[in-house]
Amino acid sequence: MTQAPLEIETHANGTVRIVWADGHPTSFAPADLRFACSCATCVDEWTGDRRLQRDDVDSTVRPAAMQLVGNYALHITWSDGHSTGIYTWDALRKTCPCTDCVRGRVVE
Repeated sequence: MTQAPLEIETHANGTVRIVWADGHPTSFAPADLRFACSCATCVDEWTGDRRLQRDDVDSTVRPAAMQLVGNYALHITWSDGHSTGIYTWDALRKTCPCTDCVRGRVVE
């Protein structure tokens, strides 16, 4: 299990930046993070098929509010009104978009 971040901040452009316990920084573009939501509205609970399509996410979407969920996740309320998803530390760390992390993933 991924440890809780040391730092979480939102920049003026909506980017969410997380610094992990090992010092690794992760920056998520807001539209990419919104698209990654895995709640039942965005992903079918039974089939795992993505209901939310990339084109459904407005490029101007931004986090309107963020709250910690226990010691395992982040809840984000989005400027488009979506607020039912949570982002676990494990899921966020596994989807880090930096070059080093992308390069280290196994592609099947």
